Amino acid sequence: MSTAVSPSPTPAPSAAAARPTTQRRRSRDWVHALLMTAPALAGLIAFVAVPFGYAVVLSLHKARLGSDRPPAFVGLEQYRRILTDPDLSGRFLHALLNNLTFALAVVPLQTGLALALAVLLNRKLRAIGLFRAVFFLPVVFPMALVAVIWRLILARSDQGILNSLLHQLSFGHWGSFDWLGSPLTAMASVVVLSVWQGVGFQMVILLAGLQAIPDERYEAAQLDRASRWQQFRHVTLPGIRTTLIFVALLTSVLSFRVFDQVYILVRGGGLNENATRTVMYEAVTTAFDQNNIGRASAITVVFFLIVLVLTLVQRRVARGDDA
Repeated sequence: MSTAVSPSPTPAPSAAAARPTTQRRRSRDWVHALLMTAPALAGLIAFVAVPFGYAVVLSLHKARLGSDRPPAFVGLEQYRRILTDPDLSGRFLHALLNNLTFALAVVPLQTGLALALAVLLNRKLRAIGLFRAVFFLPVVFPMALVAVIWRLILARSDQGILNSLLHQLSFGHWGSFDWLGSPLTAMASVVVLSVWQGVGFQMVILLAGLQAIPDERYEAAQLDRASRWQQFRHVTLPGIRTTLIFVALLTSVLSFRVFDQVYILVRGGGLNENATRTVMYEAVTTAFDQNNIGRASAITVVFFLIVLVLTLVQRRVARGDDA
């Protein structure tokens, strides 16, 4: 009588044998991640890290453009003068205050306007793509062209478009105000032209966030008889919260970099220099008008650290509810 012999069960792989496979997989993932991020990392190193490091080195020297003498090492003297010298520190703090004023006006205004335009254009209407392109069109204009256009609009003479319109509406009683030269309206003029030029970019980002919200959420809100405002408050805003934070942070960083429009309008449009002087404008004029590369580099390094701290604080506050 024969007896059947059952095959012995295959032993399960031990944890020690599976560990090398997991480690090889993780190593392979790290290699793939490094290869995919290599172009971006190379760009950051080449265009951010290296220039910033070179600026730090120059800030420790007394260097002038076109001078036959080599840069002289002065240590932290440039920083001391920027922060303690009455004249230099006063100019720097005044420029920094102008930067903060500009940012406090542009960030909420541009973000709110971009959100309103995104909600308005997030509809399935005929030729809606044309309207989106029209609102995005100012973004593709270079800032130099935008500054020239608004210089024509805000010109002091009656030939300025805004003054000419006011002259017609007031029957000749008002229409020669110096919008760019007056300290009361100079910064407001820069804010308006900056918002006009940049709002389309933020609008596109927010529009993409709105289109990513599932339609089922709005259908459920309609079944609950929620009004348009309630849908916006309880469905739209939570759905684009992360996108909105990103747009606010991006707008903040870009607003601190304001330079082109100020420089062009000061040099060719009669813009009030004292009322609109920013830190980047101060650094550029120090480097090329005063021929002091070391001090200009120190200004940019200090300003970079200030913007970095403000950005981290803003990011922490904006994400405080998720912490």
